[in-house]
Amino acid sequence: MVQSGNQQLDIDISSTAIPALPDPGILKAARNIYRLYYEVHPNVSQRPLGVVINRKNYRGKLIFSQKIVLLPTECFVPFNEIESELY
Repeated sequence: MVQSGNQQLDIDISSTAIPALPDPGILKAARNIYRLYYEVHPNVSQRPLGVVINRKNYRGKLIFSQKIVLLPTECFVPFNEIESELY
């Protein structure tokens, strides 16, 4: 419970959605896929939305379109998570 002046605000932490941290291996694979793409195509200015990674073999593809269809063994890593440690 948080009090501010005459107001009270009850916050239930158990119901608050806390984003799960991605598997470090998947994150590393996504960064490697993006880095390789950028090295091969340095003049392409379109930024991908993210990378779809197969959780079993760590193969993946860059995603540029808004419609993402994942197979049961795949997960999506958004570009902002990939980008956070590239620089």
